[in-house]
Amino acid sequence: MRTLEELLRKGTAILNEAGIEEARLDAWLLLEYTTGKNRAYYYAHPDEQAESDAERAYLELCAQRAGHRPLQHLTHSAWFMGHEFYVDHRVLIPRQDTEILAEEALRLLKGLEEPEILDMCTGSGCLLLSILMEFPGGKGVGADISPEALEVAEENARRLAVEKRASFVESDLFSGEYFQQNSGKKIQEYDMLISNPPYIPTDEIQKLMEEVRLHDPAAALDGKEDGLYFYRRITEKAAEYLKPGGWLLYETGWNQGPDVAEILKKAGFVHVEIRKDLAGLDRVVLGRKSNQEEQHV
Repeated sequence: MRTLEELLRKGTAILNEAGIEEARLDAWLLLEYTTGKNRAYYYAHPDEQAESDAERAYLELCAQRAGHRPLQHLTHSAWFMGHEFYVDHRVLIPRQDTEILAEEALRLLKGLEEPEILDMCTGSGCLLLSILMEFPGGKGVGADISPEALEVAEENARRLAVEKRASFVESDLFSGEYFQQNSGKKIQEYDMLISNPPYIPTDEIQKLMEEVRLHDPAAALDGKEDGLYFYRRITEKAAEYLKPGGWLLYETGWNQGPDVAEILKKAGFVHVEIRKDLAGLDRVVLGRKSNQEEQHV
């Protein structure tokens, strides 16, 4: 059996040889995951022998990571807005860039005690659930076409103890039974519709890094021919599900901001703006449904 230090060196070497960019960090995180030993314990006991089961599990996970399987899929853990989310191959991994979208949502909802939110293409539920964690009186619905993704979202709601305030529904955008039941005279209206939809143009998917191209759900990436399909489809119906003055927020690709902003303007949304991420790239497009006063200006 190897010591903890020997295991870490072995794992780092495996990942370095495979060209993993942050080989030592990933090797360490996998060691922590398989042995249950944190960094402080490791530095105090580097010569401790690892248990044989942990050693086998560690080397197996290192081999999978060397094959460019995402680290988060191996540890089933991703952090978003300060919260830990369960993730696996059924959902997109929450990414730091998407926190810009969540932060804009929190800014616009500030002052509401019981906001109601609709999260379209919810995936892991990270957007909806992170927002609800900041509003103890808030409620929301997450919709996704994938029943497998919804299982992950429901698990995350349970882990964050907001399952009584978050509902998840299977729906191809607004076509699902939940929305059909609410499409009569009395439509469920929300303070905000938020979405990080598939927005990669189909022809661009094969150019993505292996971790994304081979392991993220294809349906969560493919934005059809020009990447704008889901922005058009969601925006067509969004106003029907928003209260007067309610907000529509999207994450976009770095070069899609002006096109998505134009889609919102043509649909009658006002106060349309583009927000940039920390790298200075377009990341969020937002717009507001006209309220009664604005409709009469």
